[in-house]
Amino acid sequence: MAIAALVAVLILPTPAGLPVAGQCMLAILAFAVIVWMTEAIDYAVSAVVIAALMPFLLGLSPNVANPSVLLGTSAALGLAFSGFANTALVLVASALFLAVAMTITGLDRRIALTILSRTGTGTRSVVIGTILVGIVIAFFVPSTTARVACLVPITLGIIAAFGVNRGGAFAGMLMITTVQTASIWSVGIKTAAAQNMVAIGFIERTLNTTITWLEWLVAAAPFAVLMSVALYFVMTRMMPPEVMEVPGGREAIRKALADLGPMKTSEKKLLAISLTLLAFWATEGVLHKFDTSTTTITAVALMFLPGIGIMTWKEAQPKILWGTVVLFGIGISLGTALLQTKGATWVADIVVAEFGLKYATALFVLGVMSLFLVVIHLGFASATALASAMIPIFIAVLKSLATPEISIVGMTMLLQFVVSFGFILVVNVPQNMVAYGTGTFAARDFVRTGLVMTVIALAMVMLLGATYWRWLGYV
Repeated sequence: MAIAALVAVLILPTPAGLPVAGQCMLAILAFAVIVWMTEAIDYAVSAVVIAALMPFLLGLSPNVANPSVLLGTSAALGLAFSGFANTALVLVASALFLAVAMTITGLDRRIALTILSRTGTGTRSVVIGTILVGIVIAFFVPSTTARVACLVPITLGIIAAFGVNRGGAFAGMLMITTVQTASIWSVGIKTAAAQNMVAIGFIERTLNTTITWLEWLVAAAPFAVLMSVALYFVMTRMMPPEVMEVPGGREAIRKALADLGPMKTSEKKLLAISLTLLAFWATEGVLHKFDTSTTTITAVALMFLPGIGIMTWKEAQPKILWGTVVLFGIGISLGTALLQTKGATWVADIVVAEFGLKYATALFVLGVMSLFLVVIHLGFASATALASAMIPIFIAVLKSLATPEISIVGMTMLLQFVVSFGFILVVNVPQNMVAYGTGTFAARDFVRTGLVMTVIALAMVMLLGATYWRWLGYV
């Protein structure tokens, strides 16, 4: 299907206003979207295939800037790998190393158990504790899948401590709460998910500006906090647990914490580095001029230094999801090429005309695009891939609007929030699959609670768009 779509777009007559190179990029986009939606081939492999298609198709196309000459395979190959020169890629790769450091030292597990040991023994108190754990870990582990992978064993331990059926209501409620909290706070914190860096990469490359860690937090945290509250009520009402309290529940968690023993030197070093890094992220553009990527790669360098270091390259390297780095780099390149060849602009003009967005209000544009993202996300199993395919087109759409008050940077950030709405299907994002693999909940329970969460999230987007985000100047 992907190959057929690629060929079909290539052999169609080139429409007026669309360069040949733009048509080639739209053909590659059609191929990418189908491959990403169906997972016909591995994501990392799909990125390599896309990188191979670009120099062949673009290289033999007229140069957009000078149509009298061909772009050339060398220049096209450079464009195919231009995403690897993006500072956002540095942050994604560094975030993966931070997540591995947390796992190697066990600091993530210690933080989670410490928080849970201070909650009550009632099931609802444990739900609140689980949400709080997800929030705190999101500040320190910049990978949604890594956070869920770290928290799933802890959640299973809590379920075992309560002595309930692993396939029962309490187990399912707690596991879904764990994974949905991770998705919610992928929105709330800039560094909490790779897909956020996709949007930042496009904003920096095409709009020549950026969004600091603190600016993102100020905009997104209220949404994430309100959604966390909504999650508590949705899960405790829609999946009421079969037990309300367990004697010795807190003691079981404390025993697990005691089994970890006193904090190791490596944990203390990592905690110090993480808190310092968090301080640098939060004060970017306020107390210093160091961007998020620079401070993060510096922290990773410190982790490897003799004497200071907390892990070796041999320990970290096998645990890094290199496919994520490859997909991210090629995804940025794909979007950049779509914009440079005017393929994204051509699609944007159609979208603007079909949806009547040219003179629409900013709130209407936000609502239409958010709903579109939620629907199309049903076919994607990666928020990073979704952002790579859609954000450059949305930037082109926003640029073509005649509504003067629309902030292109602000609206792009808000739409990126919606990209992380993987609440409905188990296959929407990798972290859902990690949790589903435990066998603690049925897919139908995830869908029915996820649908409610999505409706609440969309309503929240419109409410904050009409009030808080408008006051901040983003809508």
